[in-house]
Amino acid sequence: MANSWRRERWDSFRLLTPNWQSRLPGLRYEGPDPDGYMTVGEVVEFIERFAKVSRAPVRTGTDVTSLRRVDGGYQVTTSDGEIRCRAVVIASGACNRPTVPRFNDAVPASVEQLTPFDYRGPAQLPDGGVLVVGASATGVQLAAELRRSGRPVTLSVGEHVRVPRTYRGRDVLWWMNASGVWDQRFDEIDDLARARRLPSPQLVGTPERMTLDLNALASTGVELVGRWAAVRDGRALFSGGLRNVFSLADLKMERLLDTFDAWARTHGRDAEVGSPERFAPTRVPESTRLQLDLRSGEIRTIVWATGFRPDYGWLDVPVVDAKGLLRHEGGVLDSPGLYALGLPVLRRRKSTFIHGIEADAREVVDHLARYLALRG
Repeated sequence: MANSWRRERWDSFRLLTPNWQSRLPGLRYEGPDPDGYMTVGEVVEFIERFAKVSRAPVRTGTDVTSLRRVDGGYQVTTSDGEIRCRAVVIASGACNRPTVPRFNDAVPASVEQLTPFDYRGPAQLPDGGVLVVGASATGVQLAAELRRSGRPVTLSVGEHVRVPRTYRGRDVLWWMNASGVWDQRFDEIDDLARARRLPSPQLVGTPERMTLDLNALASTGVELVGRWAAVRDGRALFSGGLRNVFSLADLKMERLLDTFDAWARTHGRDAEVGSPERFAPTRVPESTRLQLDLRSGEIRTIVWATGFRPDYGWLDVPVVDAKGLLRHEGGVLDSPGLYALGLPVLRRRKSTFIHGIEADAREVVDHLARYLALRG
């Protein structure tokens, strides 16, 4: 139970969502710090409590090794025997394996390589510089922690989503929730495929409710370089154009804040929140390195914060596309009786968050119940 939280998170990890948003059917956060952010241990405890409250017949320590269609239903093969059923909901998530570029094989052997699944804290890394690849939530958090440990840190930046931790006195996720941005349905989004692959926003959950963007990192001495494009003769080659990447992220943040302001005006909420704010543009370094010699000893460790992907190697039903993703329409797969939950923008923008799963689950289960009823 809660295996990924127990074994696939670094020691200092906290949820990006405030505690008041941690809620599941019949269970919500009731502690003394509603505006705080749960630690790994607190998330595990929360999930364990939900299992007790829901009284679900959870099988722990059981691996699913195969799922296939048989006799109009499904056979699930596990390490604890087989299960026959008429319908299945796949809720294994979208972050089962770290994504690492193929050119990592060309990195010199003298440089240690880690993914967020391997990383626990700065103490496990060799002394010397660290190159963190990826500037979404995971990348900026790890870059900040490693820099605080005293190490030289270089951050390779590609497309990213910049947001402040708080806006007009409220957590930015309060605004996402209250303004209805997170409730936008999958069938209302113009470019659904793009929405489903957007990187996670640059957020960190800390007691100080601090904003962790590229300006904050650069002010601590983190060096910013462009997207890592290739390795050639032991050198990491980075793309140029950081100014354009920064400008695009800043523009999208401004549009989001404009949406919040318009909602507050329209709904008469201006008086209960602070005044509208705007934030300094992301500062472009005076000079940016386009390559880095990985054989020089300057970089001793690379941390690949380049995203995650699902693992459907156990799924023997033809519902996976060429990119390794499930083909589905709002969680309904094109194999009768097969469903999914917990994927990015499954039915709403909030689909992958703890508090966002309930609405999706109710609609998917309604479809499942109708399917079973029609089959008698």
